[in-house]
Amino acid sequence: MKAIVLGAAGRMGARILSLIKDSESVCLGAAVEAKGHPSIGTDAGETAGMQRLGIPITDDLTSVIDQGQVVIDFTTPQSTLTGLDIITKKGKPLVIGTTGFSSVEMERIRKATTRIPCVLSPNMSIGVNVMFKIVGEVANLLGQDYDMEIIEAHHRFKKDAPSGTALRLAQVLAQATQRQLEEVATYARKGQVGERKKSEIGIQVIRAGDIVGEHTVIFGGMGERLEITHRAHSRDNFARGALLAAKWVIHQPPGLYEMAHVLGLT
Repeated sequence: MKAIVLGAAGRMGARILSLIKDSESVCLGAAVEAKGHPSIGTDAGETAGMQRLGIPITDDLTSVIDQGQVVIDFTTPQSTLTGLDIITKKGKPLVIGTTGFSSVEMERIRKATTRIPCVLSPNMSIGVNVMFKIVGEVANLLGQDYDMEIIEAHHRFKKDAPSGTALRLAQVLAQATQRQLEEVATYARKGQVGERKKSEIGIQVIRAGDIVGEHTVIFGGMGERLEITHRAHSRDNFARGALLAAKWVIHQPPGLYEMAHVLGLT
């Protein structure tokens, strides 16, 4: 299977290229970056810190869209949506690991997936997707008597906050306890804010150094607390998940899928 990687010169793109190089079932069809990126024209392998692959990074997705069977996108919301029309017109399956989409942007993606199969997940890690399932079950069991807080930490270069994974965890908690997240989410506390409301779901953010990604869900009761934590030690687990999703999605009908579908967790 040949894959086209968007965001090929980024941190995630480089790890995906590295795993593709070592894969027996996936090879690189094309590597794409945003217009004006300094890596344009350079060899994709050398840019990713590997040996030369003979595939130059381009800023023209249209010119290379036929060089792969599936597109893997780890870029920015704007870049994802720019490429979406090209990908949809060609009917290419798509894997999106980009985060930070607005509700309007998500609606554009949903409309596009009536024509193409797409796996969209804020986190491609197998462990995190198991965590999504577990925290929902725990929230359902503990009910309204336990306060729920999310703490997430990432590297200083991450542009969106809270992380897509933290927001997804909050959505899972809200759904499990029949709450509307937009009504109960608390993203920061400062000053005389009063006692914590029983319905609140807190989401707190840390940005520091080179933290790959850490997410903790706290269920706090009177006299005890339960914590569920996932720590990513490298980006390779996200990249492996993306390749797994790419191999899965090419066999699916049009629709919007999650990693839970890929992993059989639904």
